[in-house]
Amino acid sequence: MIKDHARMRALREANRVFRTPKSETAMTDYAKAQQSLQENRERLKAQRLARDAKGELPVESSREVPKRGSVPR
Repeated sequence: MIKDHARMRALREANRVFRTPKSETAMTDYAKAQQSLQENRERLKAQRLARDAKGELPVESSREVPKRGSVPR
């Protein structure tokens, strides 16, 4: 009986040591999202600076946005 307790204690300790904490997984997902956001921001900034250097205006939307409270016809 004492050997069983010692074995179970050792097994619990081993499981605790080798278990991956959930917070590390969440931070990994968060870090990936932040990296993606940063890359997109840099890409858009480079496009904007290139467009400004050429002197081009941003492309306007051809779709008219209805005013608030108006009924579409």
